Amino acid sequence: MERGAGLRVAIQGEPGAFSHAAALVLVGETLELVPTPDFEALFLALSRERADRALVPIENTLTGSIHENYDRLRASPFHVIAETRLRIRQCLIGRPGATLGGLRRVASHPVALAQCRGFFAAHPEIQAVPAADTAGSVKELMNGGDASSGAIASELAAELYGALLLQADVEDDPENHTRFLLLAREPGRVEGSAKTSIVFTLENRPGALYAALQAFASRGVDLTKIESRPLRGRPFEYAFYLDLVGDPEREAGEALAELRRTSRDLRVLGSYPEGLKRDPARSMKGEA
Repeated sequence: MERGAGLRVAIQGEPGAFSHAAALVLVGETLELVPTPDFEALFLALSRERADRALVPIENTLTGSIHENYDRLRASPFHVIAETRLRIRQCLIGRPGATLGGLRRVASHPVALAQCRGFFAAHPEIQAVPAADTAGSVKELMNGGDASSGAIASELAAELYGALLLQADVEDDPENHTRFLLLAREPGRVEGSAKTSIVFTLENRPGALYAALQAFASRGVDLTKIESRPLRGRPFEYAFYLDLVGDPEREAGEALAELRRTSRDLRVLGSYPEGLKRDPARSMKGEA
């Protein structure tokens, strides 16, 4: 885990967002949160040194990869230094005194609303209202409104804004997790076995991708993720992102060296401790 008193960590969204919960897991409660309105502002906060770290959601088990953040990773000079996954538990939240039966409008981020279709189908009297983000919908709720208005967000958001938790786990699918990456301007220090994320491009010729992957298969290096993204200005050519598990000083390093010789270009986005084999001890409920 990345620990440090007073580390400024940029997130997308308001305090109480799922990114805030993931930052608490990775950095600890002594962090200084730097909320940003969107992912462009998030990367700028780290670039312009308004933050020491940036916490970026990269994929969700239900909705898949967050492609714009893959593109920003390749375009930025930053390094991945840690990862975690967060169980996304959507909670129905109201103002003090509100009841489930009295709700008529519930606001949240469109992705969160889409994850709760079953709840809205069971309560047709409640209108789903799209909002900029989950925690922001709770903040706005507590700044005004009445007992007929509610929000869907994390339990952490309810705690931070003094709202009432009306019902937990209103999402349709309990196997809802988001993977987050912690970024820094300098590479992290890793000893022994690690996870490594890379991005590379290849010559457009038959068998090029097979040969690239064979460098890892022949050495028994486990690939946990592969993603392709189109290259701007080069129609139907792609950049490939790989996550691999292994010691970068041993077999994984040998595979990377072989791939570097055969690829058009290769960049190591970061080597960091593998952080997906456990859930955080406290399941902080929030948004990607």
